[in-house]
Amino acid sequence: MPSKNPVGLWLRAGAVALVAIGTSAAGAEGVTATGAAKATAGGAAGAELTVQQILERHAAARGGAEPWHKIQTMTWTGHIESGPGGISKHPFLLMFRRPAATRFEILGEGQRSVRVFDGTVGWKQRPTSQGTFDVTEYSAEEIGFARDAGGLDGPLLDSKAKGISIALEGIGSVEGRRAYHLKLTLPSGQVRDDWIDVENFLELRYDRATRNAVGATGIVPVYLRNYQTVNGLVMPLLIETGGPASRDTDKMIVEKIALNPTLDNAQFTRPSVPTTRRRGVVVNTQSSPANSPAGR
Repeated sequence: MPSKNPVGLWLRAGAVALVAIGTSAAGAEGVTATGAAKATAGGAAGAELTVQQILERHAAARGGAEPWHKIQTMTWTGHIESGPGGISKHPFLLMFRRPAATRFEILGEGQRSVRVFDGTVGWKQRPTSQGTFDVTEYSAEEIGFARDAGGLDGPLLDSKAKGISIALEGIGSVEGRRAYHLKLTLPSGQVRDDWIDVENFLELRYDRATRNAVGATGIVPVYLRNYQTVNGLVMPLLIETGGPASRDTDKMIVEKIALNPTLDNAQFTRPSVPTTRRRGVVVNTQSSPANSPAGR
């Protein structure tokens, strides 16, 4: 895996109604996640809290554990910006299905790359220099990364059930905001540092392990920004890898989100190798009837 991957842990897992950036799927005015979270924080900012209390407030800030449990599938569509000033832009499609399956497609230079994880094994489909496609299985390390991701709702919700242990390291700072510093021990044994805002209890940053093409390991910070409320669930629509200290950051910009869309089981199996280059899969990003806004 490249050392700077804008998809972060969400891609390695392979982090709703149709929504555009900045607006709620119900068609009402955009509601910032900060405002939604402050209502649940109960004025406890900076108070001495246990790990369990922090996680409970974090779940409430994201819309509540129970509403998240009702989400069985989810898709994100948008684009990834990389290079100086975000000069390189590539559209992507990211699909999630409980408990841990994902499919990620990205289009670059007119060629499509695909990563699929079915919850147990994974595959990578990449274009070759000869204009054909090559499919390889995930390595043991990549499978470990995928399992560590914690499914579509991440490692902080239902962490014990996912085999994740969490310790409180103290209170630090992220871009001038006070934040609880959590240390997660993931199922693979890898350790991840996480920072939760002491005021709104949303995730500000996490650090993830990486390995580049030549095998060198490192740690890359991932910042979660532009939180918005989507049918009562709060999620970031901008995921930035590298952060302000990096010369060039990668940005994953989510433009549309669908909750509980119908997804073909075949999307989470080994990719078939096309004989010629073709466009990506078509996904119905309309929500299931239970989540669809009236009249849409």
